[in-house]
Amino acid sequence: MVFSSLIFLYFFLPLNLILYYVSGNLVYRNILLTLFSFFFYAWGEPVWIVLLLFSALFDYGNGILIEKLNNKSKAKLVVAFSVIVNIGLLVAFKYSGFLYDNLSLLINLPFARPEVTLPIGISFYTFQTISYTIDVYRGDVKAQRNPMNFLLFVSLYHQLVAGPIVRYKTIADEINGRKFQWNDFSSGIGRFSLGLFKKIVIADAAGSLVDNYLITNFDLLTSPTAWFGLSMFAIQIYFDFSGYSDMAIGLGRMFGFHYNENFKNPYAANSITDFWRRWHISLSTFFRDYVYIPLGGNKVGKRRMYYNIFIVWALTGFWHGASWNFMLWGLYFAMILLIEKRVLLSIYSKIPIIFRYTITLVFIVFGWSLFYFEDLSKWSTFCSNLFNFSSNQILAFSFDLRQNIYWFTLVILLCIPWDELPYFTKRWEVLAGNQIILTSKIVLHILILIICTSLLVGSSYHPFLYFRF
Repeated sequence: MVFSSLIFLYFFLPLNLILYYVSGNLVYRNILLTLFSFFFYAWGEPVWIVLLLFSALFDYGNGILIEKLNNKSKAKLVVAFSVIVNIGLLVAFKYSGFLYDNLSLLINLPFARPEVTLPIGISFYTFQTISYTIDVYRGDVKAQRNPMNFLLFVSLYHQLVAGPIVRYKTIADEINGRKFQWNDFSSGIGRFSLGLFKKIVIADAAGSLVDNYLITNFDLLTSPTAWFGLSMFAIQIYFDFSGYSDMAIGLGRMFGFHYNENFKNPYAANSITDFWRRWHISLSTFFRDYVYIPLGGNKVGKRRMYYNIFIVWALTGFWHGASWNFMLWGLYFAMILLIEKRVLLSIYSKIPIIFRYTITLVFIVFGWSLFYFEDLSKWSTFCSNLFNFSSNQILAFSFDLRQNIYWFTLVILLCIPWDELPYFTKRWEVLAGNQIILTSKIVLHILILIICTSLLVGSSYHPFLYFRF
């Protein structure tokens, strides 16, 4: 089941909200949310419920054991065991085929290639349970003693299958005690509506243009059309993933949970360092807190710091998929980050801000080419097309540009960091409580629902891109 489906919007979510708020007792509400979450996950792949249950109960027990052990060395062994088992499961289900393909190039393997289906969301909930056991070991959180409450943390359908990666300490207090607030519920509806609009109106439209240029007319690409197609993918992946995160955050607020932001206007970044403070924040902070800092971070010698950066970004890339292009994508950003630290940041301060934004955006958009093309030979061909200045297809490109001019204008408006501009933030603070504004927001949310519903009726299945990871 996906958020952007008629079944979810008009049956699953309303039923869940009604039953949830009819049940006044928090214990019943937690059990109800857990059952709905398991039903949501089992809608497409019921068999993987077993794996989800194992991961949750395994680390539920590990958390209690870590807290009970007075010996730090023994507790550390439990943490290591938890990490090894969780990463082992992730490797088995996500990377076994990749490992087989690459090892078979070197030696003759005495067994057939493993054909394993990737369980949806395994990359996300695996990291959640790992962060939990490490945080219990560090003393950042108390171990959860109620197994149903821990199952709720792992399985919450708001963020189960495509993030954001929610750490236990973020919602620990809300699992054990939360109260209904109209402000939260209202802002949750607004945030969910925004995410739905991003997905249906922006991401899916961009996806059709991506298919037209990077698949259907790939052999006819010239420099303008190649850059245009790649830019459409940059739009698609941002609005698709940030749209899902908006919906997850909005759903959380409807039920009294407050998840951290996962995107903060990433295409308004003025450096690659700034970009990664804004893009998929829950993943980048996970690797920072549980890999980069434990390796020594930047409090070691420069050579070791560079090594740490490459390790983190190789893992960041590889987390996204079992293919060399993802590894190269991560290393590409690692290289730019190192160049920025050594050279570019000092140069940036001497050039106009508009050029900083432009340079950063070009680096980001080109990086998405590595992310998109899993076939590196096809990526190489595409890169040559980026600098093929033939006149072919320019008319088709300009036609699509004119045909969708209002849509492009909307995309640009949604990429502008309005909440970071002092003038608009001050104006919004003044107008936020205005009755006309409040009424307009309600009308806007209804309008968005009507538009998205009309686009969903009769449409084919459009899963979120990050379901693949």
